[in-house]
Amino acid sequence: MLLIKLFFAFMQVGLFSVGGGYAAIPLIQEQIVNIHKLMTLEEFSDLITVAEMTPGPISINSATFVGMRIAGIPGVLLCTFGCIIPSFCICLILAHFYYKYRTVSGVQIVLGSLRPAVVSLIASAGASILMLGLFQAELGDIVFSNLRIVELVIFVVALVILRKYKVSAIAIILGSGVVGTMVYTLLGALA
Repeated sequence: MLLIKLFFAFMQVGLFSVGGGYAAIPLIQEQIVNIHKLMTLEEFSDLITVAEMTPGPISINSATFVGMRIAGIPGVLLCTFGCIIPSFCICLILAHFYYKYRTVSGVQIVLGSLRPAVVSLIASAGASILMLGLFQAELGDIVFSNLRIVELVIFVVALVILRKYKVSAIAIILGSGVVGTMVYTLLGALA
């Protein structure tokens, strides 16, 4: 029963995550944390962190990690296939119709009108990740006394370095991980 639940949860994620992997994060959170309660919000935050750092699409990586965490190898296969199957079928169908009707102006209008929705989904995912990292809570559940100062400082410094000096995002991620590990190791030693 759990495997079927996982398969259909990620099938919904694959079906409704328009705009790529970051747009899928709120959908995955809704399915795994809120509806089925298979993970806590903190576990989900850790999962997203690992899924972002791992090569490949974030929704597929998330499906793989959730499947492994919850049900082992069968969970990996079912969650990953559940996430891939809707996109695969939709892409086949859309590719057929796009190549058949790509010169029709209405098609270009529809594609142009989807862009703002995709941008808002990605912005929502970014805000969710930021709130999880800084407060370990969702946007509506923020308590400012729970602000994690170390994470805030690392975020601001990383953002400045990324925007001002155009350093590679990979270097920023690795550097942030090293700095965070050193700070928390030092704080743990002092405690």
